[in-house]
Amino acid sequence: MNSAAAEFGEEEDLTLPTNLFTEPADFRPAEKPATTATHTLTTAPFEKLTLRLVGHNPLWGHMLWNAGRVVSTYLETHAEVLVSGKRVLELGAGAGLPSLVCALRGAVEVIVTDYPDPDLISNLEHNVSTLPSSSSSIQAPAISAKGYLWGRDPSDLGSPFDTLILSDLLFNHSEHQALVNSVMSCLKKALDARALVFFTPHRPWLYEKDLAFFDTAKEAGFTVEKVLEEVLVGPMFEEDPGDRELRRTVFGFEMRWKEVL
Repeated sequence: MNSAAAEFGEEEDLTLPTNLFTEPADFRPAEKPATTATHTLTTAPFEKLTLRLVGHNPLWGHMLWNAGRVVSTYLETHAEVLVSGKRVLELGAGAGLPSLVCALRGAVEVIVTDYPDPDLISNLEHNVSTLPSSSSSIQAPAISAKGYLWGRDPSDLGSPFDTLILSDLLFNHSEHQALVNSVMSCLKKALDARALVFFTPHRPWLYEKDLAFFDTAKEAGFTVEKVLEEVLVGPMFEEDPGDRELRRTVFGFEMRWKEVL
């Protein structure tokens, strides 16, 4: 504890100022203000989305990650198969960009989730509320934000989903089993249902541990197929250590049920 006694020594007699317990203006770090990021859709009518990002969050919800942008474009490109008329669930959504894109590209329902932190969920609700209301492809209430802990009972999210989105979540190695459990619980038992898992190895020396997620998925009864590898102009954080080529690459995988009983 930072106190006057600690500063001057416990045995000194002190004449205490009357404002001793008034916090100076810089005593507590100021909360970082929210920021914004933009993303322009790649298919007509080419909507430009402005997303609000929380000022700071230990769960990394204050960033718009490269994998989120890339999977959003992938969903657009394959909207007829992955989005149109589908029920979509996103886990660990952050600002929720892929979910917003799905709502604009004809999903019948989108549930966008993240850890049930009030700031994260409130921010998701804000981004949902700012979707272009004039879009004829949105059928209210097509999209809603909810808190959800991976591996927990997903009954509050509704019936199983046709498409799941997991974007830049594999760095959390201790949660791989919980993530797979959530996919098992939430993905519709149909051969054409799929979970998209897109990520960048932000810590290249742990790349193999990232990939271990797919071993867990296979053990749970899923097939895994690599569907994309896109090298971007630069990594999220140029100054970070490790293989730069890996840090600027987004990998995309698709999980599907091996069989449906």
